[in-house]
Amino acid sequence: MNAIYWLLIVLLIISGLALIVSILMQSGKQAGLSGSIGGGAEQLFGKQKGRSLDAMFERITKIAAIVFMVSAVLLVVIERFL
Repeated sequence: MNAIYWLLIVLLIISGLALIVSILMQSGKQAGLSGSIGGGAEQLFGKQKGRSLDAMFERITKIAAIVFMVSAVLLVVIERFL
């Protein structure tokens, strides 16, 4: 149980950090933080590359959110029942 518990803790931390970074890097309608960081990439690589970066960050956000939720629920189950 101890190894599984620590593996889930590590997954929770990594997925949480990936979630934060991927959300901040996405361009919004007002182009806040991600516009100042990722806006240069769009100018450098063209408009299509900027859209593909947004699609990649959107995919990373979805995967990180799923991993975060599953690991959080599993940690609660392990804590509660074991």
